[in-house]
This record gives sequence, C-alpha cells and structure tokens, in this order.
Amino acid sequence: MSDHEIISSRHRVEDELFIPLRPKKLAEYVGQKKIVANLAISIQAALERKEALDHLLLHGPPGLGKTTLAHCLSNELGVDITITAGPVLERPADLVGLLTNLKLRDILFIDEIHRLPRIVEEFLYPAIEDFVINVLIDKGPHAKSIRLPLKPFTLVGATTRAGLLTSPLRERFGIFHHLDFYPADELALIIQHSSKILKIEIDEPGALVIAQRSRGTPRIANRLLKRVRDFAQVKHRNTITSESAEEALELTGIDQLGLDDLDRRFMSIIIENYNGGPVGINALAATLHEEEDTLIDMVEPYLLKIGFLGRTSRGRVALEKIYHHLGYTPPKNLLEQVGLFDLIDPDSDATLK
Repeated sequence: MSDHEIISSRHRVEDELFIPLRPKKLAEYVGQKKIVANLAISIQAALERKEALDHLLLHGPPGLGKTTLAHCLSNELGVDITITAGPVLERPADLVGLLTNLKLRDILFIDEIHRLPRIVEEFLYPAIEDFVINVLIDKGPHAKSIRLPLKPFTLVGATTRAGLLTSPLRERFGIFHHLDFYPADELALIIQHSSKILKIEIDEPGALVIAQRSRGTPRIANRLLKRVRDFAQVKHRNTITSESAEEALELTGIDQLGLDDLDRRFMSIIIENYNGGPVGINALAATLHEEEDTLIDMVEPYLLKIGFLGRTSRGRVALEKIYHHLGYTPPKNLLEQVGLFDLIDPDSDATLK
C-alpha cells in the first residue's frame, strides 16, 4: 500500500480492512457539538463563495475523530481528500507530487503534522499561503528557482502535540479546533451506532458499560465493542447486556474507569518506586520499557483528565484518587508533597523530562 492515500468522495470503495464505522457527514457526527457547528458554517460559506475552505488545524489526544472530521469535510464539500502523515514526508520532493495532483478545492490531510521535517515545513509555506511551490532547477551557478502555481486547496493538519508546532506553521492555519474527550452518554450513542454496522445487538445498559470504560475516546469504544462482540459470539449470546459487557472487559483487563494494565503499572511505579513522585517521564519510560511518546500520547492524557496524575515543574506525581483506586493508602503528607510543586495545566503540551 502506498504511503499516501487518495480518496475520492464520489467513488469510495469500502473493503473488509476498512469497516465503515466512521460517519460520512457532519450531521451523523456524534459529540464535539461546537466544533461541528462552526465547521458547518465555514463549509456553507466556502460553498457559497465557491472557494476552498480555509486551512484547518485539528488537535487533541489520539482517537477523538480528527481523521473522521477530515473525511466528513471532503464529503460535505464534494471534493477528494489526499491523506498522508508528517513522518512520511522526508523531503520537499515528496510533497511536489501530492500538491501538483490536487484538484481545485481538494483537501490535503497531514496527520501528525508536528513531525514534519523543518525543510519540508518551509517548502510548504508558499503552497498554503500563495498556492505556489518553488522548485529548484539544476545546481551550482546554473541553479534557478521556478514558481509552479497550484490550484487552491485546503490543508487539514492533525496533531496530538499542538505545542510542538512551530509558530510560522501554526499561524498559517485560519481555523483551529481542539477535540476533547467524550462524555459516556455520547460514547454510548457511538457504540449503539457501531453495533448496527457490526451486526450485533446491544442494549442501552451494555453500551453504557463499554462507554464508561472507553477513556472518553471513540476509537477505544469501537475497539472494546469488537472485543465484547467476540466474547458474546463465543458464549452464544445474541445480545450484549451490561453483565456480558462487564464480564468481557474484566477478562481483557479493563477496569471500571477504563484503566488497562499499562495505566496501572504506570501509576503503581510512581507510587511504589518513586514514593508518589515527582518523577521524570524518561525515568518512567526506562522503568516500564516503553517509549516516552507512548506514555505521553497514549497513557497520560486520560490519567490527567480524571485527576489520577499531576504534572509539575519537576515531573509526574500521583494524586490522592489513584491511591484509593489501586488500593494504596495515601501518605499523610501527600497534600504537602504535591503542594511543594506547581501543577501544570493538563491541557498543556509541555513535555517534562
């Protein structure tokens, strides 16, 4: 499969590898109501003016629907979408083919855009600002630069680490939206919708049990639904109930708040090995034998959101609620220990070592 994927909104082919759980239109999109409402206005205005939609930056934890929104945009605008990722674009030449093949008002979606190499990022500036690219012909004293015009297009960037974007790139986006975690009731609606596509019956209490353990993330909700579906199929249960959902998720190691084995080991190490913290993320990664980016992107956001983990100027600290959840006794000086350090906003993109 190619590193870049070009998808036509008029001729999409669904196959077994891409089960169509994603909504196709903004009207079908559950949650993120303010974002959806604002995007609907921007789309209508662009269609009435017959212009390309302004460049859009979507940021937030993984699995919240950034790619899904990009697909919805292409369907609403009736244009094609070309999908690629920041790490794939190693040289400016990698962008030339993508940009020159875009048709009028098409969408170029770059996932993990904060990981674009600096030389590629600078090559992208005139493309998104003036719809031209500067191509260098020949080398040495005979070198010359040629400006190739592009058809107006929309760049949609997605990132889990907005704080790592350079200011020049961030300022070239006209629309910014931050996707936040979903409440359980909205996740339950997503699960019920997905269950119909997956052809498995689920009652409302069963959907709510899965939703409550999905860490506020639709991607995780759909993944857990598939695992519960497998369990129901093997146990010959025609409908997923709250009891069967709880039994299946307990078997997979997902507790009532959605914490898995890695989450629990992460917090247990802070409590047991480092006396509740503070401890740097590099030390935690070494102890867990995990990559720092995995812990920062996949583990920490939800623990910060539910108040189990704190980030300070000196590292991570375990907060009181996680002691009770894991069955530890909080130290008597916990408030004093945490109070010695300034807690950093959980929505901050600061990476503390």
